[in-house]
Amino acid sequence: MGRTIAIANQKGGVGKTTTSINLSASLAEKGKKVLVIDTDPQGNTTSGFGVEKNDLENTIYELILGECSINECIINDVVPGVSVIPSNVNLAAAEIELIGVDKKEYILKNEVDWVKDKFDFIIIDCPPSLNVLTINSLTTADSVLVPIQCEYYALEGLSQLIHTVNLVKERLNPNLDMEGVVFTMYDSRTNLSMQVVENVKNHFKQNVFHTLIPRNIRLAEAPSYGMPISMYDARSAGAEAYKLLADEVINRKEA
Repeated sequence: MGRTIAIANQKGGVGKTTTSINLSASLAEKGKKVLVIDTDPQGNTTSGFGVEKNDLENTIYELILGECSINECIINDVVPGVSVIPSNVNLAAAEIELIGVDKKEYILKNEVDWVKDKFDFIIIDCPPSLNVLTINSLTTADSVLVPIQCEYYALEGLSQLIHTVNLVKERLNPNLDMEGVVFTMYDSRTNLSMQVVENVKNHFKQNVFHTLIPRNIRLAEAPSYGMPISMYDARSAGAEAYKLLADEVINRKEA
């Protein structure tokens, strides 16, 4: 049975998409079979794997509206071991289309249940807002991994998200857990980065990953080439960091 992890933070620009792409590719390199679900209308995870998002017949939008099956919208092996359910700007209309639909919070979960056994990990890249797509992602997930940028307002966004996760757990998905917090864009030369890490660790002692994702030029460049960092520059600091994060995620699952 695959383990489903939602990558979520209600703040934008914190490294959700970068983490979704590179954690998935690193898990696949370690022999895991991974499905990535892009639930963000910007479709950056889709294009980050080299998929031309605007030329697709079936995306998560068609899936949510019941116009295709989950198998019809999975693109297999975009990189070895990683399959993708793609997204594009059409998804922005889903919120309106689903008004009045019964049990709309569970549409994605009901679809993913058909294929969950085929994958070791299912990674869901959530949009940077609290809407019906985020709720669908959280009702589908077993746990939530929260990327946090090492900046002054990091804790503010985190407390909002924890509140949302607790509400979903209470009302929609009692099995939802916190996978953990991962720090992104970490700069060891600044006091601020270190202060943010210490601050968050003091608040969430048991749920903080040891791996710190550094600020890294190669990591920022990789999506424009449609590649995860492990393929674009396997020896970069960013690639090494995501390999370590993949090890931590695997070990948490097996613990």
